[in-house]
Amino acid sequence: MKTADFDFVLPEDRIAQTPAKPRDSARLLVVGERLADRRVSDLPGILRPGDLMVFNDTKVIPAQLRGKRGEAGIDVTLLRRDAGDARLWQALARPAKKLKLGDQVIFDDLAATVTDKQDAGEIALRFGCAEAEIMTAIHRVGTMPLPPYIRKLRPVAKADEADYQTVYAKREGAVAAPTAGLHFTPELLAALDARGVERMHVTLHVGAGTFLPVKVDDIENHRMHSEWGEVTSTVADAFNRARGEGRRIVAVGTTSLRLLESAIDQGGQLQPFNAETDIFIYPGKKVRSADLLLTNFHLPKSTLFMLVCAFAGTARMKNAYQHAIDTGYRFFSYGDACLLKKAA
Repeated sequence: MKTADFDFVLPEDRIAQTPAKPRDSARLLVVGERLADRRVSDLPGILRPGDLMVFNDTKVIPAQLRGKRGEAGIDVTLLRRDAGDARLWQALARPAKKLKLGDQVIFDDLAATVTDKQDAGEIALRFGCAEAEIMTAIHRVGTMPLPPYIRKLRPVAKADEADYQTVYAKREGAVAAPTAGLHFTPELLAALDARGVERMHVTLHVGAGTFLPVKVDDIENHRMHSEWGEVTSTVADAFNRARGEGRRIVAVGTTSLRLLESAIDQGGQLQPFNAETDIFIYPGKKVRSADLLLTNFHLPKSTLFMLVCAFAGTARMKNAYQHAIDTGYRFFSYGDACLLKKAA
């Protein structure tokens, strides 16, 4: 299966630069045997009492840092913190060719030393402050890590600090937002509760690898970056109880779906999970955990577009995306949403 099979032409004016206001006023394309144009605020009427929604409660950190090595400017995107040393982070650097081992990079009043350098611009940085102070320091010098396709159109704004975060974000660690969750408001969550829709939270700390292009011709040769996730025993029990009672599972976002697929066993039972996952879901891979998927519109030739094609069918998704383009839907992280029914 070729990467080119998942290409499509998207006019640049379809790329959303800011979110809908209010969040749940975003358009919602319901994709099943037919297409239906709705609003995210319609979800309580679309879903059924007893449906179990699984949300990703990861919280985005201000992982975009602008620093200097001497007089040379260095842009750094933090990727993940070392499990044994809170001051040590893997990061992407641009331009990485200006850095060598032992170099010091200064981010305002925060200094870091390059301790490792790999291909594709990935480096390791050890920050000079105490472990207990590292997150406070990153919040002081960093900005929200908006996707590259937004940053090339406009600078990061103060409003992004709230806009690029779900209202239920809880556990810090993501360097990209679980964007399907950006559509929810407290009022919408309350309406779902009133409808009798059950809600549970998992955690997958989304990495910057979600934006990396697929550089191979054959998608089976692509390797995903790993991301840390957790499914608690409470969530696993709720999932398995819902499945046993014949209730539907609604994954909110591709990150929630990838984590569920990482934690489900061959018998269809969800198991507690606390580990890294680099799962790659593409057509031909069976999705066992969810019946519905709420997600945004994704980039051409991206692993996320491949995932939705695996979930709902490639022909169906190409038709849905063409409808979305033709009728003015807004794409990508700050864009509109679609609710996908799993293909038979």
